[in-house]
Amino acid sequence: MSSTDRVVLEGGPDDLPERTVPVDTPGGEVKVPFRNGYEHFKATAREQDTPQGRLPVYEWWERTELPG
Repeated sequence: MSSTDRVVLEGGPDDLPERTVPVDTPGGEVKVPFRNGYEHFKATAREQDTPQGRLPVYEWWERTELPG
């Protein structure tokens, strides 16, 4: 994968603004800043057809809060 590759995010907050996001490293974790914290997504073995083509699906697994 290159730095312009994208993945589909599944789960997490319903009002997460983007469901297709760029990734730098394939197969790892994706951390999305959202509402004074981060939503964490992990790679799955699944793929999904999107307007950008067939993309890997990453599944929500936790949220961390920023201090303050």
